[in-house]
Amino acid sequence: MSTLWPVPAAMPRVALVTGGAARLGCAIALELARAGFDIALHYNTSAQAAEHTAAEIRALGRRAVLLPADLVQEAMVTPLVAEATRQLGPVGVLVNNASMFIRDEWDSATRAGWDAHMEPNTRAPFVLMQEFARLMPEGAQGMVLNMLDERVWSLTPHFVSYTVSKAALWTLTQTMALALAPRQIRVNAIGPGPVLPTPRQTADQFARQCASVPLGRVATPDEIARAALSLICLPSVTGQMLALDGGQHMQWSPTPPAR
Repeated sequence: MSTLWPVPAAMPRVALVTGGAARLGCAIALELARAGFDIALHYNTSAQAAEHTAAEIRALGRRAVLLPADLVQEAMVTPLVAEATRQLGPVGVLVNNASMFIRDEWDSATRAGWDAHMEPNTRAPFVLMQEFARLMPEGAQGMVLNMLDERVWSLTPHFVSYTVSKAALWTLTQTMALALAPRQIRVNAIGPGPVLPTPRQTADQFARQCASVPLGRVATPDEIARAALSLICLPSVTGQMLALDGGQHMQWSPTPPAR
């Protein structure tokens, strides 16, 4: 996939993608492979899907390595960038895509559920950003892409632990963009709306959700992946979130006029 802008020349052509075995992570990993990146593919429980995605990457002529880790366990998170570097070379792109997404409400949220969201959705991305910056070669340029959710701009009272974890990661995206700019590391985000049905949705429920957004349609995994590559290729963009949600973050949906 080509873009109007090339990948920055000083960016190492290795990407670490968390949650890269399936869904959006897989789409992003394949798009980056087509753009010339070797891929370190993190997964937790989806070993078979990870092997399949790695095979697709290799079929594109790129190298792929698999890095299993439970992102709730910080001892498994910290070595990931170093291991990717050991196997493939310096990492130029970090995609924090892996995420926990379980519904809870203010009166049903538990400490265990809170931690199950905050550790992989906020703490693990921060630890990975620390290691990514620490291991970036002198003179190189890099980018972190944090996968958020349009609801950080359009809050609801539902999915309390998840929403707080993603809102925290949005603040962290901006904070780290400022902190890492002197090191020529950019930090950006994508906030998708509905893209793929969740395991809890029927096809009809997902179709109604998609139809309810202002544009009446939503992004595809390929569009998300192309947006990721575009952010990587735009050398002055940092601290930004691109909402690919059909306008859902504007909290408006078309309704028939009153008669």
